[in-house]
Amino acid sequence: MSATLTQQALESYLWGAAVILRGLVDAGDYKQFVFPLLFYKRLSDVWDEDYAAALDESSDPAYALATANDRFVIPKGAHWNEVREASKDVGRKLQAALRSIEAANPGRLDGIFGDAPWTNKERLPDATLKNLLEHFSQHTLSLANVPEDELGNGYEFLIKKFADDSGHTAQEFYTNRTVVHLMAQMLDPRPGERIYDPTCGTGGMLISALAEVKRKGGEHRTLKLFGQERNHMTASIARMNLVLHGVEDSEIARGDTLKAPAFTEDDRLRTFDVVLANPPYSIKQWNREAWTTDPWDRNFLGTPPQGRADYAFFQHILKSLDPKTGRCAILFPHGVLFRKEEAELRRKLIEADLVECVLGLGPNLFYNSPMEACVVICRSHKPPARRGKVLLIDAVHEVARERAQSFLKPEHQARIEGAYAAFTDKPGFAKVASLAEIGAQGWSLSISLYVKRTTTNAATTPSAQTVAEAWAAWELSGRAFSIEMDAVMDMLDELAGPASTEANND
Repeated sequence: MSATLTQQALESYLWGAAVILRGLVDAGDYKQFVFPLLFYKRLSDVWDEDYAAALDESSDPAYALATANDRFVIPKGAHWNEVREASKDVGRKLQAALRSIEAANPGRLDGIFGDAPWTNKERLPDATLKNLLEHFSQHTLSLANVPEDELGNGYEFLIKKFADDSGHTAQEFYTNRTVVHLMAQMLDPRPGERIYDPTCGTGGMLISALAEVKRKGGEHRTLKLFGQERNHMTASIARMNLVLHGVEDSEIARGDTLKAPAFTEDDRLRTFDVVLANPPYSIKQWNREAWTTDPWDRNFLGTPPQGRADYAFFQHILKSLDPKTGRCAILFPHGVLFRKEEAELRRKLIEADLVECVLGLGPNLFYNSPMEACVVICRSHKPPARRGKVLLIDAVHEVARERAQSFLKPEHQARIEGAYAAFTDKPGFAKVASLAEIGAQGWSLSISLYVKRTTTNAATTPSAQTVAEAWAAWELSGRAFSIEMDAVMDMLDELAGPASTEANND
């Protein structure tokens, strides 16, 4: 079938592949089979499209072959249609084809299909693999039928569906996209800039930066996208994600960012114009001792406590900012704003005048967690009018909830972005605090210390005012208690032992 697919039809078609795996494969493992097959089908169909166009132009099969191989090389015997013909040992033939394509496209596709156990017939019998191949063969995924943006949106749909379906592992695989879009909007990436995510997960933040440039009419193909991800399968998914979105200049490295940063030059960390990140929260299993003598000078604020590496990621990101143009938005747990054991690190950070904005988000924006998170925005070179100041925004009520999912509506994003652009006091919502004011609060960035909620309305009756004020006071005290309890639980976790609480971003 070669008809153009609607977005809804595309999403239904893609999810149908996961349905075939139900009962045979854990929901958390759908991704390692479905994504490589989707990518493989796309490569084969685009290759066919290029071959047909060149043959129509020249009537020369040799020229058409060379033209088709110019985008991606698909060796003889490795095309989708050739694997589809297999009647037995399907997994073996599929695996050989994928490895052949990787080897034929060094640098760009090596290792991109991951290491799924295609030859394990107990897990994936020939009949199941044949069903998957036939399912994907229902539609032609050429550029003409499914443009890059549409297929990229379908890919993002699958990422979210897998997050929904995999339960407790969801946060490791997917970060709320409305929050990510807001972060990208606030940093305002521009054509030609270098964008980096040191814990990139499936590449969602990099894609959001790309989408933001496109939304504003910029030439997105001049962007240079970089990411590092320690989970090999997730790194492969990120690479496929970027290719399917039409990204031509990108590099996703595998490995542990704290232990071995992948992007270096001239014995220093490479620097970037924009950094977007959702580092794993408060991990305990990291090499604190090595950090004290970090060869990349990432300990310029000091060494974080063993119980949580948040400020290790924070310093890595700050050290990765271009000295003139660098800006970052980092999604963190609220504890980084006020925990006592990190007070000295925080003091040095604030005194260095790197923090530009602290944004408090509402609850339930993250899968299987009612937690409130914050976004910290820093610049290596603040505009003169913002130097010596930090904007704190309390956006706890800027959230909507539908069908058990919380998200930021466009109007929520617009209000937050507007407050950030204005950089002025907005009673009950935003406060510009001087470094001296923050110092007087013991270098705490806890938003409730600076943004005081106002509920009194002159038009209300005295009794109504009393009820409203009492409600607001109760709500504020309850929220403060909740945040303080999060900090207490962090401390109890640390006392309980070294177990990791790591969670990757999107």
